[in-house]
Amino acid sequence: MKRLALLLAVSTCLGGIPAAYAQQSTAPVLTPHSDGVEIRTATTATRLTALTDGLIRVRIAKDGKYPEDASWAVPAAVRRQAVKVTATPDGFTTASVRVRVGTTGGVSFETLDGKVISADAAPAKLDGTAFTIAKTLPVSEHFFGLGDKTQGLDRRGHAFVDWNTDAFGFTSADDPIYKSIPFFIATGGAGGSYGVLLDNTYRTWFDFGHRDADTLQFGGPDGPINYYFIAGPSVAEVTRRYADLTGRPPLAPKWAFGYQQSRYSYMSADEVRGIAARLRADRIPTDVIWLDIDYQDRNRPFTSNPKTFPDLPGLVREMGKTGIKLVAITDLHIAKVDEGYAPYQSGLAQDAFVKNPDGSTYVAPVWPGPSVFPEFTQKAGRDYWGGLFNGFVDSGIAGFWNDMNEPAIFATPTKTMPLDTRHRIASDDFAPRVTDHREIHNVYGMENTRATYDGLLKLRPDERPFVMTRASYAGGQRYAVTWTGDNSATWDHLKLSIHQILNLGLSGFAYSAADVSGFAGGPSADLLTRWFEIGAFTPVFRDHSATGTPRVEPWVDGPDHLAIRRRFVEERYRLMPYLYALADQNSRLGDPIMRPVFYDYPSALNASCNQSMVFTLGKALLIAPPPNPESPQTYDVCLPAGGWFDYWSGQRVGTAELDSEGPIQSATQAVPTAHTRGDKVIETPRLERLPVFVRAGTILPRQPLVQSTAETPSGPLRLDVYPGDDCAGTLYEDDGHSLGYARRASLRQTVRCAANPHGLSIDFDPRAGHFTPWWSKITVTVHGWSGGADVEHDGRPTDAIVDSAAKTVSFTIPAPKHASRIALSAR
Repeated sequence: MKRLALLLAVSTCLGGIPAAYAQQSTAPVLTPHSDGVEIRTATTATRLTALTDGLIRVRIAKDGKYPEDASWAVPAAVRRQAVKVTATPDGFTTASVRVRVGTTGGVSFETLDGKVISADAAPAKLDGTAFTIAKTLPVSEHFFGLGDKTQGLDRRGHAFVDWNTDAFGFTSADDPIYKSIPFFIATGGAGGSYGVLLDNTYRTWFDFGHRDADTLQFGGPDGPINYYFIAGPSVAEVTRRYADLTGRPPLAPKWAFGYQQSRYSYMSADEVRGIAARLRADRIPTDVIWLDIDYQDRNRPFTSNPKTFPDLPGLVREMGKTGIKLVAITDLHIAKVDEGYAPYQSGLAQDAFVKNPDGSTYVAPVWPGPSVFPEFTQKAGRDYWGGLFNGFVDSGIAGFWNDMNEPAIFATPTKTMPLDTRHRIASDDFAPRVTDHREIHNVYGMENTRATYDGLLKLRPDERPFVMTRASYAGGQRYAVTWTGDNSATWDHLKLSIHQILNLGLSGFAYSAADVSGFAGGPSADLLTRWFEIGAFTPVFRDHSATGTPRVEPWVDGPDHLAIRRRFVEERYRLMPYLYALADQNSRLGDPIMRPVFYDYPSALNASCNQSMVFTLGKALLIAPPPNPESPQTYDVCLPAGGWFDYWSGQRVGTAELDSEGPIQSATQAVPTAHTRGDKVIETPRLERLPVFVRAGTILPRQPLVQSTAETPSGPLRLDVYPGDDCAGTLYEDDGHSLGYARRASLRQTVRCAANPHGLSIDFDPRAGHFTPWWSKITVTVHGWSGGADVEHDGRPTDAIVDSAAKTVSFTIPAPKHASRIALSAR
């Protein structure tokens, strides 16, 4: 009787529950809330909360009691967000999503016009502490994300486990590896794209139709059943909302976008000097040299070898004069040394280390020998760790590399801590408690980087910290850039690296890299050259290799290979204004820097060409390496609709027909028509060429060549204009190192172009921010132009140079600070 009364009451509140619900003894009971609904069945309670119109949180109580509302991934302020919903008899609606509850308690997310975005295939399955969520899997859906997992770009048909693992020598099919980012994006379904973040730090798993081709499943052995459903309808919108949920990466220092030279290890300060001297002598633009563990005294973190690196501050100053910064490794294991090693002594005094089940300090072998491990799940433990950087910061070390933080342990079958190792939680909005390694393992590396990031920010309050990590969890992009770990010098791993970096970008980590050359083994000359070419267009560009392997510095294979490698490094530096503007966009909106083609061009998902190696840098540049990079076979590149130009020649490509209507044919010829199916270009692999294409409708900023970002470019900023639809570009600049950009000490300016009956107009919006950039003049080059041209800048005639062979018109103007217009007329 009590249950019937409750059902009737709920029916009244919701305007009536369908009869099928009331006739079943197991029918779910719905309780509406202003921000969602609660569903109770005989075995579970489920709370759905609309944090925003397109972001729904789903929490399931296994025993009728919801778990602690705390998270390492999603900040408390975000979790407390809520919007008002409109109750319906079977759920609720927001401004963009309809949520329906089925007769067995399953949930369906739909568009407002009734298209299913995602639907439960069955109610949540509980098995002791374990759980499984099952959802229907349309045949048209593709899946991306989960960080740098292997097995290809598309996750469909595969299954994965999240358990951070020291995976030296991993193959393109191995799983798990270094990171656990339990977030995926689905696209291609009738209801558009969506994303799911399963916020559970245990050993969770995901199955994208591997065991059952018709079912998407994910779950875990323990921990909260707590996931976020993120509606699109586009992949870009899902990615941005995931960034809203877990945080955007802070803007990196500009030097982080330069070329970076590394090896495990450069064994002495003299060797570092020799590497730097050769880089400068060979005119290879470079910003960073990395120091791996052999710069340390007996592999002990926060030390330097007194014999091989006797004056680290002096080395930093010496490198700084050449425009090169040093990044030093600081692994999280602290050597257990009873005397003479302050990091251990101070940590022991602060009770800052992880414990065994019996309360004693956990000790295990890593590089320094017997080692202890900071308790990063306590704020006090993170503060202890962050303070250890004081000496290195005073020495001028520019950035830090947190490696081995899965955590990796030697001489154990699992390569990590025992599962019963104890961790004390005293952080954020978690209730203080003690838990075991099963819960903390996947978040341990992220909290290590958080401690480093926060420590650096405390020591240098107005400088942007730079931290590199190997292991992380969802939300770790707030603290560190990352790389794909100990890859191999093979063509297969070159291809895999593109898939990994793309999926990292979709998983929040816009700043990511793979070791150019491959870490393990030794690349052939051709492989190293091709990897340099592709690496020049990735977010972080670091050449790194293992001890005992052949050297892979740019000059090792002779002058011909050096010339190619140097040319691509140089091109990256010329593109620095574009790269830096993409970084600014990422810090504000969450868009990845390096993207799958379908991110901005959804039709590319079903392109007829082999797209397995193709990617974009921002929206404007499409990079198309051979799909089988070791093969000389010709291949097709499918260019999205709208028209494209060859980056290297500036010439239009594809089969575009020109719009010849209008009074001035030569001017309107600068604007390609929209191609509803896009274009197909045939490429023949050549080692010295990497096909790169520019979208028609791009205004691309570039700069004169420099040898490092510490050098001010000499001459005008260059804007290359490629006329087409939605024609725009962004100029962004700041001081490159401080947090002043957050206080409007930056410059952001949008530039647009549009065709008209007389030719073309180029408009500069007023500058936003109050930073004065390095450029005072701008050289504009318009591509795809035929015939003569008259140019006026704000009504004043401006001298122009027409190159008929290149089909360009170029001119130089004072850099506009306010709204300004350039008019090009055909002559």
